[in-house]
Amino acid sequence: MAGLDKNADFSGKTKSATTSSFFNRSLTIHGRTVVDSSPKSHNLNPSLNRTTSITKFYTPVESMGSSLKGKVKNLCRLFESSKPVKPASAEIPQKQKSGKSLLPESRISPFSSLNNSVIRLPGTEDRIVVYFTSLRGIRRTYEDCYAVRMIFRGFRVWIDERDVSMDIAYRKELQIAMGEKSVSLPQVFIMGKYVGGADVIKSLFEIGELAKILKEFPMRQPGFVCHCCGDIRFVPCSNCSGSKKLFDEDEDRLKRCPDCNENGLIRCPHCSS
Repeated sequence: MAGLDKNADFSGKTKSATTSSFFNRSLTIHGRTVVDSSPKSHNLNPSLNRTTSITKFYTPVESMGSSLKGKVKNLCRLFESSKPVKPASAEIPQKQKSGKSLLPESRISPFSSLNNSVIRLPGTEDRIVVYFTSLRGIRRTYEDCYAVRMIFRGFRVWIDERDVSMDIAYRKELQIAMGEKSVSLPQVFIMGKYVGGADVIKSLFEIGELAKILKEFPMRQPGFVCHCCGDIRFVPCSNCSGSKKLFDEDEDRLKRCPDCNENGLIRCPHCSS
């Protein structure tokens, strides 16, 4: 009987548990769904509403994807429009069919560009003149000047290098020859005729035409360096010792030295003429 009473008590407890809404999970879930479906759920805080937070999170991603797709399509159209159109067989010139080069005449013959040059530098018909600067204030200009000088030195030909930063007379001379006040550096003259700047010299060197032009000039000994100036092309003035001043005994005052430039230098008598 005691066992039955215990069973009865246990069954009673289970019945009371099933009837209570606190322990019944189905009723609890049902009660929560009823609360969520009630119109009061719309009055909750938007931060606690999962549907609104999810839509806010995914909406900008979708718009971002559509904008990226549009940008990609625009880029594809841009590159497709910039593709070169292949010429038809009838438009191909005869020189290309025969296998000959299509380079312009000025690049085929090395001396045609020199003969067609209008700018001349008088008194330099027997040499190569390079106007450059040794100052490193503008990096691109210095690198171009250095590259052109190294190209000519690689052929071991003598060059009349005229540094406009060492003598202002060279700058005025170049401006008169070019007919302009603002002239970029470097500038090259071969046999008294204007050739061009760094881009022209580099292109002629790459296609092998510069070597044909320089065959007309004698070559120096390998590693030759002027023992007087060290290939700087300038030495201190021997008249004033680089001070640019001389004492006039007759007038008893200092005068400007007439032999040197503004830096108290003169051209090297051994390697510059």
